[in-house]
Amino acid sequence: MSRVADHLAELTGFRDRDALDATLVSALHDLLRPREIAIYRIVGEPEDRRWLTRARLTAGETVPSADALWADLATLPPLAAHPLRQACLQQREGMVVDGPPAQTLFPLDLERDCEAVIELHSERPLSTEQLRLAGSILRVYRNFHSLLDYSERDTLTGLLNRKTFDESFMRSTVPAPPVPDPATGLRRGGRNAWLGVVDIDHFKHVNDCHGHLIGDEVLLLLARLMRGVFRQGDLLYRFGGEEFVVLMRCDDAIAAGAAFERLRTAVEHHAFPRVGRITVSVGFTAVRLSDTPSSAFERADQAVYFVKQSGRNRVEGHAALVTRGALVEAAIGDDVVLF
Repeated sequence: MSRVADHLAELTGFRDRDALDATLVSALHDLLRPREIAIYRIVGEPEDRRWLTRARLTAGETVPSADALWADLATLPPLAAHPLRQACLQQREGMVVDGPPAQTLFPLDLERDCEAVIELHSERPLSTEQLRLAGSILRVYRNFHSLLDYSERDTLTGLLNRKTFDESFMRSTVPAPPVPDPATGLRRGGRNAWLGVVDIDHFKHVNDCHGHLIGDEVLLLLARLMRGVFRQGDLLYRFGGEEFVVLMRCDDAIAAGAAFERLRTAVEHHAFPRVGRITVSVGFTAVRLSDTPSSAFERADQAVYFVKQSGRNRVEGHAALVTRGALVEAAIGDDVVLF
């Protein structure tokens, strides 16, 4: 019983979702001793959905492994490759399949993300007591996950909120390790982190003319469009009012600009109920090694301000604006001053 209590204490001691998944896998591996245990989550677009490994631990290993959140989707197994996982999610209940090896699957019914499965492979089917123990651990995990959502999510849109930005910035912007190019076998440089600020144009006019309830619906629909445009590993925030922030990884400014342009186009062509058409202004910047959350945000915000002052409904990169002379960036000692 003390081992179970220790694992529960460890499980609820994290505020990091990656660490939470890894701790859940470690706890169940220690208590149930399966050959292998893993959490798989569905990622990708509706026409090309795939399984991402959130955490996996096999016999003999001491630290769970996982696929990179920004992994190339083409390298991940398609949904159809694992029909048992699909059936588990569709039925929304645990499944036990005799082996060898025996397989046990549980859906991770999370409030905002139900498309995840925990899968165990064992020498023989789990006993009734083991199934009950696993179910109890998973209830704690789900409840704690819901508490994290409540404290970290914007209550209207479900995106991450402003107070989580500083906490996740450093971890999310650490340079990614080089990865092999499948075409050449050579190792390419890791993807860089990019920060973008998205601001709804003339949002005050929406609230003044249609009321705050319609304004809230616009914010909710914009958040939905953002989820459709950006990828699984991209972090989406609502900073308050009509301002949103995106942290993501791309190879270069062209790729980052293209991602933000897809959002701008999607918003421009979306018919918002009662309001009709709205547009957004977007500014983005590469995250530098010396950046703090506020310094990176300030550069992207400067680019948004430029867009707002020069016509709106456009995407601009901070570095490109400096290169064109539209913004001036002067280095003074170790500080950067914009004027």
